[in-house]
Amino acid sequence: MSAVIVVHGGVRAKSDELEKASVDGVKVAARNGFAVLKRGGSALDAVEAAVRTMEDNSMINAGHGAVLNADGEVELDALIMDGRTLSSGAVSSVKNIANPVSLARAVMEKTDHVILTSRGANQFAESIGVSTVPTDSLVTEFERKEWEKQGTFARELSEHYNTHLAHDTVGAVAVDCVGNVACATSTGGIRNKMAGRVGDAPIIGCGGYADNLSGAVACSGHGESSLKVTLARLILFHVEQGKSVAESSQLALQYMADRVHGAGGCIVVSPSGQWTATFTTKRLVWAAVDRDGLWYGIEPNERFNEQLTV
Repeated sequence: MSAVIVVHGGVRAKSDELEKASVDGVKVAARNGFAVLKRGGSALDAVEAAVRTMEDNSMINAGHGAVLNADGEVELDALIMDGRTLSSGAVSSVKNIANPVSLARAVMEKTDHVILTSRGANQFAESIGVSTVPTDSLVTEFERKEWEKQGTFARELSEHYNTHLAHDTVGAVAVDCVGNVACATSTGGIRNKMAGRVGDAPIIGCGGYADNLSGAVACSGHGESSLKVTLARLILFHVEQGKSVAESSQLALQYMADRVHGAGGCIVVSPSGQWTATFTTKRLVWAAVDRDGLWYGIEPNERFNEQLTV
């Protein structure tokens, strides 16, 4: 079967000056993830590679370029899940790890646990030789200036979908040539969040989920809303009822809007290669690669196509 990867770089509205950089960033991430699949790599390897690419991109709120909490510090969350075995790993509130998605994978593969947080996650990273970086190296000049304006979490949340001053969670989903699916997410959260706040991104079934019997999902948007409705798992519930990935996404996002007044977006891929990027926010920056080439968009009903260069 044909391999597929879909990635997103967050749901927040962005200024025109940041729009191109954001779209370019997800296109590169999708290409890098698909290159893994093209070499015969697994869906798990592909989503990790794609998310690492976005973590290394200072224009995206994950790893380098992450937003700052109320104390002016970076706290990072990430998740990864293998749809073949339902194995999963996650980290939350880590401070000096450049690629938390890879640390999440290490939690999955090298411990008996699913989630490690804060000091414990950093201790684990040190024990297995994961390189750390000075926390300040993850902070961009742009983010420091925005944080110094001394906004509040409440104001940030109210502007969450209308401003270019911050970004959001990143994610990737993929199906490989043997039909295995996987998902991964990574984020710095919401600017001015309380220290220790954890949103949906590292929580299995909320920020992401992967199961070979139904598909893989990665979500973005207001984390507390996604947590309340277990958004990722809700989407796959609808898939299991026989609905398409697009309809399933729309139904779940509408339920979240109706029930808890939350907005968000998601990317989904099925084991057969059906995929979608769906959102109820003003924008979602996304890209996908399938047998028909590279697809990308940011506005509602926007889908551009490019041929992949060899």
